Amino acid sequence: MSLSRTTSAFTVVFLALAPFAFGASKEIQELQRDVAMLQDQVRTLQRAQDEKFAAMMALVQQTLESVNRTNVAVGVMENKFNDAMKQQAQQVSQPVASVGQKLDQMSEDFRAVRESVLDMNTRMGKLDAKMADLQNLISTIQRPQPPPPGTTPSSGDIGATTQAPSGPPPGMSAGDTYTNAFKDYRAQKYDLALQEFTDYLKYFSKTELAPNAQYYIGDIYYHKGDYDNALQGFDAVLEQYSENRKTPDAHFMKGMSLRKMEKRDAAAREFRDVIAKYPDSEVAASAREQLKQMGLSAGTTSKRKRN
Repeated sequence: MSLSRTTSAFTVVFLALAPFAFGASKEIQELQRDVAMLQDQVRTLQRAQDEKFAAMMALVQQTLESVNRTNVAVGVMENKFNDAMKQQAQQVSQPVASVGQKLDQMSEDFRAVRESVLDMNTRMGKLDAKMADLQNLISTIQRPQPPPPGTTPSSGDIGATTQAPSGPPPGMSAGDTYTNAFKDYRAQKYDLALQEFTDYLKYFSKTELAPNAQYYIGDIYYHKGDYDNALQGFDAVLEQYSENRKTPDAHFMKGMSLRKMEKRDAAAREFRDVIAKYPDSEVAASAREQLKQMGLSAGTTSKRKRN
């Protein structure tokens, strides 16, 4: 009797708990289904990522291969360019070297011609000096002898016995006098050179080097700061001698003397005259520079004026 009761009690409890057990099993199944779905999604995402990574790696590989091919192509082009430049340099260097040799040869030839011209000018100057010495010797020979001591010429004989201007002292030659004067001038022995150039003009004023001697007299005074006498010396070159090699320099140094004397307008006229008469010379370039320093233009004058 007691066993039957116990069995009945278990049956009642089982029947009471059955609905709860069924509900729990359903939730577990739904949870398992959700988990399965999540696993499927994870696998799907994993496959997608693997595919993207594989595609990215393939793209990187292609890029690397393209870069390598580009480097190779650039290397080939660089080698070809270097080879072409070497060939071009070889082709150009030979003509340039040839031109350089020709220019050097022309320079040597020009230097030889210039030296020949200078030597010729020197020879001409010496020849001119020798001619002056010969003329002085002839004039000395032809000069009438002075009357014996103690004799006095009559008034009617004055014209016949008047002596011509004395020639250079014995042993004095035009060539040696000019050479010594110029050497002392270059050595800045101005007082000695001034006396020597003065003696040269005194006895050899008709020679080709006379304008040079007169110019150097003016230049010596300029270096000594005696601008009045310097101006007179340069004017003497321009007034007493025709156009010669020292004429442009005498014009320019006259302008410099006037500028030192603060005669601004006269100096500017002289510089502009130099530019107008000798536009392509070095002295014209110096005159332009002087006008520039004075703040003036290099306009030319139509009529030459002198102070």
